[in-house]
Parts: sequence; C-alpha cells; structure tokens
Amino acid sequence: MLSVYSYNVPRIRVADEDLVMDQDVYDDLIRERSNVDNSWERKVSKYTIADVDEEVFLDYLKRAKEVGRIDFDDSDIRNVLTKLELIEGDYMLNAGAALFCDTGMNELQMAKFASNERLTFTDIRRFTGSIFALIKKAEQYVIDAMDWRVEIGNEFTRKEIPEIPVDALREAIVNSFGHKLMESGESNEVVVFKNRIEVYNPGSFPEGLSPKAFIDGKERPIRRNPLITRTLYYSKDMESFATGLRRIQTKCDEAGCRVDFEKQIYGFAVVFYRKDEAGIAEDSRSKHQNNKEGDVLNDVLSDVLSDVLRDVLNDVLIVKIADEIIKQRNITQSELSRRLDIPIATVQRKMKKMTEVGLLLRIGSKRDGYWEIEKARYSKCKENL
Repeated sequence: MLSVYSYNVPRIRVADEDLVMDQDVYDDLIRERSNVDNSWERKVSKYTIADVDEEVFLDYLKRAKEVGRIDFDDSDIRNVLTKLELIEGDYMLNAGAALFCDTGMNELQMAKFASNERLTFTDIRRFTGSIFALIKKAEQYVIDAMDWRVEIGNEFTRKEIPEIPVDALREAIVNSFGHKLMESGESNEVVVFKNRIEVYNPGSFPEGLSPKAFIDGKERPIRRNPLITRTLYYSKDMESFATGLRRIQTKCDEAGCRVDFEKQIYGFAVVFYRKDEAGIAEDSRSKHQNNKEGDVLNDVLSDVLSDVLRDVLNDVLIVKIADEIIKQRNITQSELSRRLDIPIATVQRKMKKMTEVGLLLRIGSKRDGYWEIEKARYSKCKENL
C-alpha cells in the first residue's frame, strides 16, 4: 500500500511502519502499476506521418532489411510504422515520434572540457531531433574527439586505431537513448574530458541490480522503453537479452581500454578512460621514438613506394577515383560508380589497390567515416609520371 505524506515524500507501508521510499523505486512502482497501454511510449503524440524524417526512416528500413530482421518488402511509411506499432491513424505514438521525427522530445548535450573536471569547456553543443539522428551526431562527436594512432601493416597498408573502441562507444550511445527515462525531459550527454569520455542517460539503473550482474550474464533484460528498444533491435542497433554492457566490457578488454559503469543519482553513465597524465607523457616519448623510427623506415621504403605508386597512378581510373575523393571525402562507392560510369566492382577493386599502397585511407567507421587521399604522396608521384 502506498501513502504520500507531507512535502510529497513517497512512503511505503511495511507491517505497521511507514518507511520513506527512494524516489526511483516509487517511480518504478507507479509505472508497473500503470497499464502498459497507458505508458509514455504508447501515448499518441502531436506529430503525424508528415513529420517523419524520410531520410532517417529509409536508412533505418534499409539496415533492418539488410540484417534480416525485417523481411517484408513494403517500404510505405504508414504501412511499416503500423507493423512496428508506432502509429495510430495519422498520428505517431510517442515512441515513433521520438525515433523518427525531428522533435524536441530528445535532447543531446555534448561538451569538451580542458581538464579532468567540469570547469573550463572548450566546446559545447546542444541538439534536438530524432533518436537516430542524435545517435549519429554523438558518434561522430566522439570519433572526432578521440586520438587515433596509425599502424603500418603488410604491403605498407595503414590502419587507423582509436584510443577507445568505436563499437563500444556506439553501443553505449545507442543504449543511452534506448534505456533513458523518456518522460523525464532530461538530456542525454556525451562529455569529453582530458582523461575520459562519459556517455550519460537520464533514468536510474534498475534498483537492487548492479551492472556487473548484466556483464556476467546473470540477469534478464529490463526494458524501460520496449517499443523503442524493439525498433532498435530490428535494425541491429541494439541487441536483446541484456548483452549491451557485456559487449562494451568485452570490446574494451580486447582493446586494453578501461571502462566503468556508474550508477548515478539521476541517471547512468558509461565512462571510457583515455590515457592518464603519466600515460600521456610516456606515450609522448614513445611517439617521439616511433616518429624517428618511422622517418628511417620511410627513407628505406621511399624508393620502393614511389615505384609502386607510379604504377598505380599510371592507371587512369585510379587517378579519376582519387580526384573525385579529393573533391568529396564522404563519397560512396555507388556514387563513384555512377559519376565515372564504371561497374561498382571495378571501383571496389581499384580502391582496394589504392588502400594496399597507402594512397587511400578510411577514417572513422564504415557507415559514418570518410575517405582520405594521401595528398602529398599523390601529388609528388603525379608530378613524376
């Protein structure tokens, strides 16, 4: 039995005592007591089909079909949203509006601080929009904020490696939207400090449970927003079975990156640690030494690379592809195929060759990254053709 005393402090009746109840426990009980059909997600919003961001919707549908979790051919917005149970008549349910409409329902705040404390910030941004659009913005923000190192592999290929695994960061970002307390009106946050990156969502962690229980696989999923998380599942942006924290931990362990999961008073944060100050100093010395070794390596390989690059740049199609990429870094292989009027298989084959000799680099993730031509090497070799 629930009873509310003065100052609206929630209390619970236990035997013959009235005990003060934690606010989050009280909120959870209220939600459980409410019929699921009256949950925030299922309430009809003021947004209609006309408010759906078609680009966001079509990108979602394409990905969901590619991973095989949506197998019907229909791409009509109304029909698809009806099947996803995100619409009622012409009006979006709150869940559908939050996912696909450019609304003020979701707010994302992002900032960079000059130190390890919330004192002096060097950048601060605030956005509203659909969940899918904000996920992209958050992911790109941390990709740009992180340090990346370059490894030279076989056949002189270069690989960009982030200080924090991008997959783990993206998992944390997606989960922060999927599990937030939507009706709170509070913002999701991505905060970059000198020594760490934090991904925060409003909405406390399930009472009486610890993140470790989910990492160890001992707990079943608890879905605060079942319609939203189900929709994210169909596109494989989010998995079910409460495996998100475990995947984050595994990815970070593999990369040698420390990660903490913090239950905070009003929300939950995933904290990815960067280099500490001692590590930065040591890393700086290592980079200096590596740069010296790299200069020697470049001197040794320069003649070989020049010959190989000249052979590559004698290929007219490769030169044309490089020129198009210099004009537009985020150009797709499909667009290159269209512009140059050549089969996409040819584009892929030529770009693979360019990557093998270090002329072409991929920066960032497959979906949101971009291509980059090693311009100095490219220009020098073109001059010598």
